[in-house]
Amino acid sequence: MRRSLAPALLAIALFAIALPLAACGAEEEELDVAEGEPIIADDISYNVVISRFLNPDDTEDAEYLAGSPDPPPHEAYFGVFMQIHNDSDESVAVPEDLSVVDTLDNTYGAQETESPYALPLGSDLPADEKLPTPDSTAAYGPIEGSLVLFQLRENATDNSPLILELPLPSGKIGKIELDI
Repeated sequence: MRRSLAPALLAIALFAIALPLAACGAEEEELDVAEGEPIIADDISYNVVISRFLNPDDTEDAEYLAGSPDPPPHEAYFGVFMQIHNDSDESVAVPEDLSVVDTLDNTYGAQETESPYALPLGSDLPADEKLPTPDSTAAYGPIEGSLVLFQLRENATDNSPLILELPLPSGKIGKIELDI
């Protein structure tokens, strides 16, 4: 009886080892990434090209801040430049409730802007389309990304890392660690 039990136990042990290894090749949505790495969820790719503080006195940055008032004392504008690709068969809404969160849970919401580089928050992105839209100011700009504008405390980087929280169509939250 012992001999017939050994092969069965060996088979069970091999199955227990093989099952997790088989799952290693399965694609899993990575919703917590670093700047420059895309979040791909439901055939939609969200990528932060670059993030940085914007200086209203700089010629390039002044274009990004077109129509924005000067920030209050001890605050500064912060730009997150993104590319979004909708590789799905359906139109999707561009997230509008993006926020930047620091390690003390201070949360900064996206600001409205008239900038020609702005990501059209809340708009529809048709199937097989991308943002920035080809042939747009943002697409031809030096960064080649659409701007999401935030107003942060000047010392916000003291509480790094800063995380961009991105609401996804599935209801989940994607998190991108910003490299500043």
